[in-house]
Amino acid sequence: MTANALLLNALLPLVAELSSQLPETERYRRLLAALRTVLPADAAALLRCERSADGSDWLRPLAIDGLSPDTLGRRFRLREHPRFAALLAAGQALRFPSDSPLPDPYDGLVAHHSGAPLPVHDCMGCVLQVDGQPWGLLTLDALQPGSFAGDAPLAALQAFSNLAAATVATAARLRQLEQSVHNERQRAEHFRRHAPLAAPRLLGHSSAMRALQRDIATVAASDLAVLITGETGVGKELVAQALHAQSTRADQAFVSINCAALPDQLVESELFGHVRGAFTGAVSDRQGKFEQAHQGTLFLDEVGELPLATQAKLLRVLQSGQIQRLGLDRERTVDVRIIAATNQDLAAAVRDGRMRADFYHRLSVYPLQVPPLRAREGDVLVLAGYFLERTRSQFGLDGVRLEAGAQAALLAHRWPGNVRELEHCIRRAVLHALRRPRAPAAPQAPTAPLGIRAQDLAMVPASMVLDARTEDLGSLPPADPLTPLDPLEPATSAATDPTDTGLRQAVDRYERQLVQQALEAHGYRWAPAARALQMDRANLQRLAKRLGLHAPGSPPPQR
Repeated sequence: MTANALLLNALLPLVAELSSQLPETERYRRLLAALRTVLPADAAALLRCERSADGSDWLRPLAIDGLSPDTLGRRFRLREHPRFAALLAAGQALRFPSDSPLPDPYDGLVAHHSGAPLPVHDCMGCVLQVDGQPWGLLTLDALQPGSFAGDAPLAALQAFSNLAAATVATAARLRQLEQSVHNERQRAEHFRRHAPLAAPRLLGHSSAMRALQRDIATVAASDLAVLITGETGVGKELVAQALHAQSTRADQAFVSINCAALPDQLVESELFGHVRGAFTGAVSDRQGKFEQAHQGTLFLDEVGELPLATQAKLLRVLQSGQIQRLGLDRERTVDVRIIAATNQDLAAAVRDGRMRADFYHRLSVYPLQVPPLRAREGDVLVLAGYFLERTRSQFGLDGVRLEAGAQAALLAHRWPGNVRELEHCIRRAVLHALRRPRAPAAPQAPTAPLGIRAQDLAMVPASMVLDARTEDLGSLPPADPLTPLDPLEPATSAATDPTDTGLRQAVDRYERQLVQQALEAHGYRWAPAARALQMDRANLQRLAKRLGLHAPGSPPPQR
């Protein structure tokens, strides 16, 4: 079959599918699969041009074929990758010489090649133009030198890029039409322009994340109160930002407040504001969070930590929109959309008397459950790629790659700390890999990407790896030896059996033991005890009060 016939056979199905309703990811996957039937490539990628709020230009992979799965989570800063910059500047299909000195952004990411750096190979790409503007790039890599020799591969890629541009343009049009079914056109256009810049992307392609994104799109355009629940570290604030970015209030303020960090005596001042002289230290008038969020969104993080008295006052604001600054008799009206988040079981808190039932029902008009990382099949490597690329850029490294053993370790871990634990794990792994001796690169040879091995991941947090030399450990009371933690399984303790008394009681007992030890070790001084427990001082005092802990000789706290 001739080259032209091969190209035609690949293009015809794509042309026929332009009017079909395919998901964007499937449309792009078929595009790359067809491209690899035309040109003998070992890896292909479709990347989208994006610009961040600070004016930096980035390339985001939308579809890959023959590259490591974590590539989808990476973001390539244009000024750090000269090959991508050269392709965009060329404006047409461009082939790099096999001896090109420019570093290859896919070093360590080609699925058929485990070594690094990539050997001498063929590489070419082309800009996709949509509406007369550079939309993104198509890139091809072949490990066999000479695979793209001659003018025919360049001509085929240029012809293919024209259809690829039509494909992405069609996908964009279909996306706009689907969105207009739910919202009027003006709102859909507003979201399309502002959402990518207003809030970080919720990365992930798992069914759990797709369901969450559908729920966000459903409720975002309304003014309903939303209660976001989920374990610590799952990204509840990112969900709140996505709700705001997709709402009609996206061009107004998004105000966030951590309810757990508010001292009891300043909660009302922080929320409602105060006037000069309202209390000792009030030297000037001050707006509260509700006034700052007028016509925008107020995010109440850790809402379960609010005192009952404050809940009652917040309930009145949610019902009437009326607030009153401390020290001022006059009321003000605010228009605020409320989004709350917690990792607690608020229904249980209502039953225990720690939360007002009417306040809970006002908050949970539309509940959203953020899935834990262990329930997001396939998302671990995507997120790892995102954190790796960000860490690589921050450390000024040429490249960072996950070896096969490291990928397997990441997939096998249960991630009790969720996305936050994964981010910290990746950062530690890069530091551990940097500390490892590396063979010097040959003169004028590209630097090999930093390889992350399974043993570099160090999934046990550094704060839990203690020895006898650690400060303040000598003053702790004798205890049974700690059982070493399995780095691929969450920590468990055999000291108590939660089935004896119930999970809540077992957790309280364990918290009481840790807090009591920290307070005794630091002479019942709150600040150093809080630092040792890696928590806020006010939170520690509130927790100790709930657990009934107090210094010897002092009266027990009022609960």
